[in-house]
Amino acid sequence: MAQGVVWLLFLQLVFRPTLVISTNMQTAIKNFRTLHVDYPMVNYPKGFHGYCNGLMAYVRGKLHNWFCPKIHYVVHAPWEVIRKFCKYSESFCENYNEYCTLTQNSFPITVCTLGSKQPPTSCSYNSTLTNQRLYLLCSSKYNANPIGIIGLY
Repeated sequence: MAQGVVWLLFLQLVFRPTLVISTNMQTAIKNFRTLHVDYPMVNYPKGFHGYCNGLMAYVRGKLHNWFCPKIHYVVHAPWEVIRKFCKYSESFCENYNEYCTLTQNSFPITVCTLGSKQPPTSCSYNSTLTNQRLYLLCSSKYNANPIGIIGLY
């Protein structure tokens, strides 16, 4: 019996870090899909005073954070189309400690930028719709999923 307990403890020590990493990565993938992909594009009611104000209220609620992000990118393309660019991510971005890639295609993107000179409790955003390529962070080197947007190209 004691030998079984020791074996169980050993397995927990060996496999637990893998499970934690896997769970964190699954959360990052889900957050990317939820917070950075809006296809087809949602129309927010007039009370939100524009697309980005409605979207950023949703983003801040999902993150359980009342901090106003200065910039947020939203891609208006199907998940499967964005996802394919992380299938082979050969570049390793040391600043982010993740694999990254530049998409070959341009995508319709809304850039939500925090307005200047406003009270700290207010989050008012400006919207810019553009069509550009994305620098994506990917969950691994091969057969990966997007987990973040570094910037636009």
